[in-house]
Amino acid sequence: MRSTCLVAALAGLAYAVPRPAPQDINFLEIDAEDAPTVTGPTVEAVSQPVSYDEPAAKASAAAAVLDDLSSPSKRGLAKRGVNDPCSPQPDGYGPKPAVDTAAAFLDFQTFHDIANKAATPQGYQRSFVDLTASVNANTYMGLYTFKTYDTIKCQQLCDAANLCTAFNIYFERDPTLAPAEACPNPSSFTNIKCTLWGSGVTTEAAVNKGQYRRDFQVVIAGSNGYTKDNPPSAQPGFDGPTAFGGAINAPGNYIGQKYFPGVYDAGKCAGACQATTAYAKRHPRSDGTYNACQFFNAYLLSKNNIPEGTYCSMYTKSWGKQYSTNYGQYRGSDYYSVSSSYGFTLNPQDPGRI
Repeated sequence: MRSTCLVAALAGLAYAVPRPAPQDINFLEIDAEDAPTVTGPTVEAVSQPVSYDEPAAKASAAAAVLDDLSSPSKRGLAKRGVNDPCSPQPDGYGPKPAVDTAAAFLDFQTFHDIANKAATPQGYQRSFVDLTASVNANTYMGLYTFKTYDTIKCQQLCDAANLCTAFNIYFERDPTLAPAEACPNPSSFTNIKCTLWGSGVTTEAAVNKGQYRRDFQVVIAGSNGYTKDNPPSAQPGFDGPTAFGGAINAPGNYIGQKYFPGVYDAGKCAGACQATTAYAKRHPRSDGTYNACQFFNAYLLSKNNIPEGTYCSMYTKSWGKQYSTNYGQYRGSDYYSVSSSYGFTLNPQDPGRI
């Protein structure tokens, strides 16, 4: 379902004074957007290569802003495949305990030793170590399965993927056959999985402790997370990115916001800013002037330290770091925090007049 929050902001561009500070997080905007249906790899998956298309995402964001001015629409749900009953499962190259039970897997000292001794790649910080759960969040990008527990290889895959800013590597107890009525609890093997993320990874986001597939128990061990300091890409037609502390909380010139669940992508904010100006230019005041989006602030919004998506705030003038004072807000008992906050300024500036 599309939001009506930006509709109101855009509709008032030609007639109203820009809304004053503070520019609080607009929870109505967040509620109106459907969260991604895929927040991690499916339990059967051993490979899901990254296929994120930045130009397409930017174009889609611009279209979403303009679509806010028309009728709401619903996004389709992603379809997931299933394995044939009792079919052999791929990979399984990791070590395994002598006793084939979930409890023995979780207690297997080899997993703990490997995770604790794993190298932290250059340019990354270790976010967590040796957990018994993997990351599950809106910013999931892809999955690879390895023959060895190789943090450097996982880092290289992340660096090669546009907008990847973190990875999670772990051991997973998986069945050798797809559990079914004829084989409800087959023997196990160990997969070594590397998942890529379009945001940082946190302990709070490591909530996937496994599941049952028929009588077979999938569990996770030796789960490590690594996050890099990765500023967003430069955007054509804008100066920046300029790093901020929190989100901009300016004394004026605010003209609206847009929220995009999923991978953190400042390009979506650029598309939203340009679409906002295009609409305003088509609906000028009687004197031919209009409020152009000259500057936007893009940041990663997290709920209780679990990444949610990209939040964009738009303005008719540029604001500096001294105004980046909104670090987060409470909504009941939930805390929505701001991170990876950057500013982009239109260059050249739009004249704001037909």
